[in-house]
Parts: sequence; C-alpha cells; structure tokens
Amino acid sequence: LHLSIRRQRQMCIRDSVLHIILRNWADINIIAPLSANTLAKVANGICDNLLTSVVRAWDFKKPIIIAPAMNTLMWENPFTQKHLDTCQEMGFKVVPPVSKKLACGDVGMGAMADPLEIVRAFEQTVLQ
Repeated sequence: LHLSIRRQRQMCIRDSVLHIILRNWADINIIAPLSANTLAKVANGICDNLLTSVVRAWDFKKPIIIAPAMNTLMWENPFTQKHLDTCQEMGFKVVPPVSKKLACGDVGMGAMADPLEIVRAFEQTVLQ
C-alpha cells in the first residue's frame, strides 16, 4: 500500500486523537478477552496502546465491561485481585472467567467467560 506523504501526515494527525474519536463514538466499552497485562495497565492508568488510551480517556458515565482471561496462576495472583478491585471501584463490570482447559494446556480457572455471558452482561448494563 502506497500513500502520498500528504495522506500519511493526515492519517498521523487523525491517529493521534483516534482514542478520543473512539471514546466519543462508543456508547459502551467491552474488553473481551482482557489479558492480565492489559488489566494491570488499565488498573494503573497506563496508556501505551490504542485500547488502553481509549480506556484512559473514557467517560465513566458510560459503562465498561471486562471479561478477564489468563492462566490460572495469573488469575490467582494477588495483583490480579487488586487490579480487579481498582477497576470495579471505578465502575467496571466484571464478567468472571470460567474453569476449563486453557490456551496454555493447563486445566483451571482463567478461561474467558462464554460469549453469551458477556452478551447477558451487556444486556443487563444497557437495560439499567
């Protein structure tokens, strides 16, 4: 893909505020799956990529639903609970993970909730 220098500059200007454009556009923010890494970033206000920048710029009058997914030992790590507590204090709705065979091959708690559960959380949030 070849873009003119002028077009590249226009895109860079637009991309520099893309997180604001997306924040304004969205009525709800659903992050599924939410990795341990992104959970830690969000809970600590780190915004080093588009997703975390959208969250950092989010208008908290609008809902955010998160569906964590990670290895069992990561899920059981004390940092994870602290990060979840921080997010819940800010108004995030958490759809908890489930126990099953994980991507790493282990069996245990940490798999993302069934997508239908996330849809239910969305419906409950919208109907409130």
